[in-house]
Amino acid sequence: MTFVLVKYLVTAGIIVMVSEVAKRSDKLGALLISLPLMSIMTLIWLYAEKQPEEKIANHATYTFWYAIPTLPMFMLFPFFLKQFGFSLALTFSVLMTVALITVLSLILQRFGINLL
Repeated sequence: MTFVLVKYLVTAGIIVMVSEVAKRSDKLGALLISLPLMSIMTLIWLYAEKQPEEKIANHATYTFWYAIPTLPMFMLFPFFLKQFGFSLALTFSVLMTVALITVLSLILQRFGINLL
């Protein structure tokens, strides 16, 4: 139980730290959050919990494939934000990302990679 609390505190601490940095510097905040900190932390947590190497490797592989369809969101969100305001921009961005994940999943199924 203590380990779970440590995981929560460290992970939440990183998110809070980055959001505080982003308040002061857009560029530095974006740089910090663009680093795969959460993915790296997850790999560390899985390893520390003695998960099988195959599970850890699968996590890294799936993270790669899921990252690809999220990238357009970061390009279009600023446009949506200017046009529609925050709530609609975020809604459109999330829906677009879900659609792109679905499309990528269908394409990758043809190559034997099952995302969903």
